[in-house]
Amino acid sequence: MDAEDGFYERLDAGRFRATEATRGPWDPGAQHAGPPAALLGRAVEERPGARGDMRIARITYEILRPVPIGGLELTTSVLRSGRGTELVEAALTPEGGDGPVMLARALRIRVAAEAVAAVVPAVEVEPPGEARVTPFFPVPWEAGYHSSVEARFTRGAFTEPGPGTCWMRMKVPLVAGEEVRPLDRVLVAADSANGIGAVLDIRRFVFVNGDLTVHLHRHPVGEWVCVQARTSVDPAGIGLADARLHDEKGPIGRAAQSLFVAPR
Repeated sequence: MDAEDGFYERLDAGRFRATEATRGPWDPGAQHAGPPAALLGRAVEERPGARGDMRIARITYEILRPVPIGGLELTTSVLRSGRGTELVEAALTPEGGDGPVMLARALRIRVAAEAVAAVVPAVEVEPPGEARVTPFFPVPWEAGYHSSVEARFTRGAFTEPGPGTCWMRMKVPLVAGEEVRPLDRVLVAADSANGIGAVLDIRRFVFVNGDLTVHLHRHPVGEWVCVQARTSVDPAGIGLADARLHDEKGPIGRAAQSLFVAPR
């Protein structure tokens, strides 16, 4: 995979083609949910008529089916619009498909310069420069999400059950030839919380998320996003991955995933 590649190629305003960089660890024909989450987030922000004085404060995804690698169509609609907030829905549909495979609803809030006094939490995690480069768990193909992001754990590892703290950095842009945006970095990383904070052996159990919600009080700065995650699992097979999100200046928000947990 060339360094100039991205997770997607833009075909036109609402159409993209996924590259092998999006490939997830479970199915060679399906994407990891991080890149399509970021693509939907970008669609919300760059839709025609989008207000420049608003920013995504919360975005919730419903993962209806595995997202295939191939051509994709994006559509957006405004569900509610007001002076201070708006609610926008985005849908991702495979070319020739019979319906969306992933939906997003985003709450955008109006921003203003120094509208209120800043309350800035202190840095809570070790910086990425002090962390070791950590390999993903074994994946049976060479190229994919696992080779398109860099992971550095300050606590735990993908192959160690228990809470984990991991810095992540994109090696390729979201869209080939286009600038990486702050929201891209967060959303590409946030869907990895269930792997970073897994409490069960990935070789013996599956813990698949059917949704993802990301809250952001601040968009990140810099290349690195830290996911500090832990998982709770009920004996009935329902789990929750809960993560705090950071950049090198401090906390930026939270992410949560509902999990289906079962033996392999």
